[in-house]
Amino acid sequence: DVHLVESGGGLVQPGESLRLSCAASGFTFASSPMSWVRQASGEGFEWLATITEYSATFYADSVRGRFSMSRDNAKNALYLQLKNLQTDDTAVYYCAQDTSGTGRGPGTQVTVSS
Repeated sequence: DVHLVESGGGLVQPGESLRLSCAASGFTFASSPMSWVRQASGEGFEWLATITEYSATFYADSVRGRFSMSRDNAKNALYLQLKNLQTDDTAVYYCAQDTSGTGRGPGTQVTVSS
């Protein structure tokens, strides 16, 4: 079974950075495209970024230039570097098997507040 577990969230001030991690198991991670999505309170899922099995990356306009996605196939791990965080970035962040959030884990809370 697909098992994804996100970590690295927290409470930060505007302008600060965080690095989120995702541990994957139960499927062939190295050959799987992966995505990050987020969900703010009371909102639907928002796609943020996708990385292909060849490590090509794609970003939503809202985060391009501030967020950076990477993967370590040797560790079955996924990462999302968040920079220059703003209050609008407050949400639960999930790694997932597709842009809709399929197979996502429990998520990690990111709160941006002064």
